[in-house]
Amino acid sequence: MPDAAPEASIPEVLALSPHLDDAAFSCGGTLARLADAGWRVSVATLFTASVPDPRGFALACQLDKGLPAEADYMAIRRAEDAAACAALGAAPLWLPLREAPHRGYESAPALFGPPLDPDPAEAALLDTLATLLRERRPALLLAPQAIGGHVDHVLLVRALRALQPAAPVLWWRDFPYTARSATPPQPFADSMDVLPEWSAAVDPARKQRACAAYRTQLGFQFGGEAGLARALAAGGTHERFRTADPAALPALEPRAA
Repeated sequence: MPDAAPEASIPEVLALSPHLDDAAFSCGGTLARLADAGWRVSVATLFTASVPDPRGFALACQLDKGLPAEADYMAIRRAEDAAACAALGAAPLWLPLREAPHRGYESAPALFGPPLDPDPAEAALLDTLATLLRERRPALLLAPQAIGGHVDHVLLVRALRALQPAAPVLWWRDFPYTARSATPPQPFADSMDVLPEWSAAVDPARKQRACAAYRTQLGFQFGGEAGLARALAAGGTHERFRTADPAALPALEPRAA
């Protein structure tokens, strides 16, 4: 579970990441910028539980990263996340929920289809998020828009919206899904697209260093570190967000038409 709440005198930015890499990939530059400006920055990743003796599709998701069956895949990924967060000036928090392949999603298409009814993580995610927000009392939240439609991202957006947190939310664009298609699935487009889009300038080199820490993902996602560099460069020097309250983050600028 998360550490004790931070000192009240230091405002906290809390990024809610479905997986161990989502926040760094999608808004790592903004997190680094906020850390440099004196905010306390934390990245809470929800689906990080180690699962002994994975089988079927869950095991395949480990083997296709070049890891042996006996490896603790999530322990390796948590270590990568610690290195990435250190590069950004953020503190990692790891929550004990299981990723979708360990909850009955048995294929890649299933990961991007409708959530199971019921999904065993849905109620646990709601409770976990409620506890996290109560204990941390963040001044600002960053969270995914669930672009791409991955079920773990979708469940996180659902839970956060249900909780209606007091802190303003910056909804980030989910990379690399935004880079894979000109028209990726956007399950929450009706509610997200009515919010103004804003952007924040970032240090591309620093973001790339943080993202490169997720070494188990680079070959599968990008074809290697050079592919990561190309994908990040194609995304430009700004990170984009939807938010109803841009005044919550002075670093934001209206997105140019």
